[in-house]
Amino acid sequence: MNGISVDINHLKKGEVNLGTSIMAVTFADGVILGADSRTTTGSYIANRVTDKLTQVNENIWCCRSGSAADTQAVADIVKYHLEMYTAQQGEQPTTKIAASLFQELCYNNKDALTAGIICAGYDKRSGGSVYSIPIGGSIHKQEYAIAGSGSTYIYGYCNKNFRPNMSKDETIDFMKKSLAQAIKWDGSSGGVIRMVILTKSGMERLVFYPHNYVDSE
Repeated sequence: MNGISVDINHLKKGEVNLGTSIMAVTFADGVILGADSRTTTGSYIANRVTDKLTQVNENIWCCRSGSAADTQAVADIVKYHLEMYTAQQGEQPTTKIAASLFQELCYNNKDALTAGIICAGYDKRSGGSVYSIPIGGSIHKQEYAIAGSGSTYIYGYCNKNFRPNMSKDETIDFMKKSLAQAIKWDGSSGGVIRMVILTKSGMERLVFYPHNYVDSE
């Protein structure tokens, strides 16, 4: 952790913005991450099928919001350090270690980065866990986290409908309905809904196309 030094000034300026809806939710057997797929440059949709869910280790993923260039660079740096940790320690890092790396990078470079991260994963020590690292570089462990421009519209819905230790199917349904609402009301969110399910059995990916989630609103 100590001594991470990155020249952030060489990073591409954030012309492409991930105006977005992202979330991660713990459930009985692990954790699920979800996101829309729209990337915008102002009012122009630069990419309608972006994958905002990024793998940084075997069973640790992150959701990215903010500048596409900044968040991609930060995720790449964290992935490198986690690979070094595995090589040196001979074991897989925990989600807390990954989240701490994200936090240190985002905080130390808070004046140069536009990066809001949700880091979530499954490890033997803690099971499924979710950490939110908003713009500015603070860190918050939560049962579920939402972020991005679309999250503004679903705080009430999520607060009312989230329950601890939901089943896998219940959690998928909760996230699908939440992200569908965010996409409906937020002009910077749209496209497909992508999810990653992380449990002790490994990783599973899901994609919901508009005709799969519009009716769930």
